[in-house]
Amino acid sequence: MRLLLVEDTADLAEAIVERLTQDGHAVDWLTDGEQALKILSYQNYSLIILDLGLPKLDGLYVLKRLRAENNKNNKTPVLILTARSGIDDRVQALDIGADDYLIKPIDLRELSARCRAVLRRHHGEAASLVHYGKLQFDRSASRMSIGHEVFELPRRELCILDLLLTHQGRALSKSQLADQLCSFADHDELPSDNAIELYIGRLRKKLTGSGVTIKTLRGIGYLLYVEQ
Repeated sequence: MRLLLVEDTADLAEAIVERLTQDGHAVDWLTDGEQALKILSYQNYSLIILDLGLPKLDGLYVLKRLRAENNKNNKTPVLILTARSGIDDRVQALDIGADDYLIKPIDLRELSARCRAVLRRHHGEAASLVHYGKLQFDRSASRMSIGHEVFELPRRELCILDLLLTHQGRALSKSQLADQLCSFADHDELPSDNAIELYIGRLRKKLTGSGVTIKTLRGIGYLLYVEQ
């Protein structure tokens, strides 16, 4: 998944980026609200982690703009990350449209779990452990298993599998997959169509025996489905 972190404290932001990258996500990091609104006008994210006390534009203003009537089709989940612990601040952020609210100082393990929970709720899932055919995918441990065999997937294969499972029944194009694999910091490493095909091929081999396969829909993209 591709996430956006808007946080102006460098040490904290770097630690969060490192943790979420280890979880298999691509993370873009911005330091002020003005930058955030500009990026959000053209780039899609699976989740936004938003500080409130930001330079230039306050996080609550960013959230209001994101949830405004003229932007009502943008339903990207937002996790507020802030030092503001007052109940009024929490109520206001949640009423405006935040999906969760986490008060600093934070434990990175809790942040990671909260991100998974928000993403699950957004996609209508109840737990981090996903069963599909004979395949089990554990988002909290970032691994998949088939029977008793456990696979530790490279980050990009892990991300592709997560995306395909999250969008069950919907085909994802190569460009959609590539867009979610890389942050702006990785833009020089944006995977080519051939690279996406390579990742899909490797995943197909690892899915052998699971009853699940990745179907190529020519000219459209890739679809995960259970073999009949």
